[in-house]
Amino acid sequence: MIKTLGDLKASGYKPKGIKDELRDNLIKRLKSGQKSFEGIIGYDETVIPDLFTSILSRHNILLLGLRGQAKTRIARQMIELLDEWIPYVDGSELYDDPLNPISWFAHNEIKEKGDDTPIAWLHRNERYTEKLATPDVTVADLIGDVDPIKAAALKLAYSDERVIHYGLIPRTHRQIFVINELPDLQARIQVALFNILQEKDIQIRGFKLRLPLDIQFVFTANPEDYTNRGSIVTPLKDRIESQILTHYPKTTEISKLITHQEARVTKDQSAKIEVPELAKDLIEQIAFEARSSEYVDKKSGVSARLTISAFENLMSTAERRMLINNEDKTHIRLADFIGVIPAITGKIELVYEGEQEGPAKVTHILIGKAIKALTSTYLPDPEKAKKSKTNNQYAAVIDWFGKGNSLTISDGLSNKEYAAVLRSVPGLEALIKILYPDLDESNRLLLMELALHALSEHSLLSKHYMSNGFEFKDMFSSLFNASIDDEDEHGYQDDRY
Repeated sequence: MIKTLGDLKASGYKPKGIKDELRDNLIKRLKSGQKSFEGIIGYDETVIPDLFTSILSRHNILLLGLRGQAKTRIARQMIELLDEWIPYVDGSELYDDPLNPISWFAHNEIKEKGDDTPIAWLHRNERYTEKLATPDVTVADLIGDVDPIKAAALKLAYSDERVIHYGLIPRTHRQIFVINELPDLQARIQVALFNILQEKDIQIRGFKLRLPLDIQFVFTANPEDYTNRGSIVTPLKDRIESQILTHYPKTTEISKLITHQEARVTKDQSAKIEVPELAKDLIEQIAFEARSSEYVDKKSGVSARLTISAFENLMSTAERRMLINNEDKTHIRLADFIGVIPAITGKIELVYEGEQEGPAKVTHILIGKAIKALTSTYLPDPEKAKKSKTNNQYAAVIDWFGKGNSLTISDGLSNKEYAAVLRSVPGLEALIKILYPDLDESNRLLLMELALHALSEHSLLSKHYMSNGFEFKDMFSSLFNASIDDEDEHGYQDDRY
């Protein structure tokens, strides 16, 4: 075990900068085929190659993207490319390299003790510092300041370097330092970073110290913040060598992988609640609809956390129903999507038109659009069926509602009640059996429910949103009976507004 400077010299140790360290370890991984940045899904062809290029070029990095695009997670995983252990002068607050010291303390220790200078070891997990940029961050927080208490206690003059209390950046010497939401940092604070990134100088209360700090900087920024809440000053942008653009998942399949990797679902929930692919697809489609909705602010973005939280709420809604009805098992229904509303309303920023509608109603619209988008994947297109005079698979269902019948599906129905309610609609189960003759009962019931929602989204039935579920009625009778104030542009009423 190497415990002194003499032992370290005898071992053949050579100092290495952190950027060279990251580069060398990445080269080893690329040659061996070992994967880096595990759990970062959907970036294999875009962000990750750019990140590798930046590391190989030994650049400081700016990750630019909307919220919920794994920017901070990427930065945190960079520690995996560091050496597992590095030596430093024991007691040094700057973690000085014993063969390349920069602080007064380390120089003095080595001068006094020589090869007997004590050596300590720092694990890579401790070589990461993260700071959220806020308007109240000061130069003293990041760079340092004169400590009058230290000066008085040690009886030092203010001109002595030892009176300096170092800030976060000097204390991350030989580490990865991340500043999140960089545009929120005041311009005068950003200016203080110029010399650190380029000339390795820091200035504290008149001290001009030549501290060749060895730091891998990673900055994150949101393009919306970039223009509206603040900006990155031009000379600072010039000193950040690589800017990498992140993005949202490009397909629902990639989005599903992220959701099910991140969602906190208990073993009990997984064992007792069946989740059909349709329900998984619908969760992801809601986010895709939100990102293109005229009601949602596209500049703000729709975080991947929306689908994660929505899926957790969906599982919990089904679990609550199962517990209330004292059942051992259940399956996800479309009525359970009433429970995802709280997970969505807090994660979408609305434009003026969306504010006029209200977040809950916008969420209903997004769920409806997601259902409509997925209908053709599982069922015949209701629009084409409506135009067909001889082959309308939905005719029996529509005729039943046309006779004045209605159907209510609440999120509290037991499994038997749920099946009985759906089977009360003539022709509905027969339709699904013809399309999917070998389908199990739970999935058949879900598609029966989907058919009702699909007919509503294509204006063949009316759908009324209630606090605990949905009510379906004939479209034309609803139009005649509903007041203008209750009816919305999508052809259904919502009795909660």
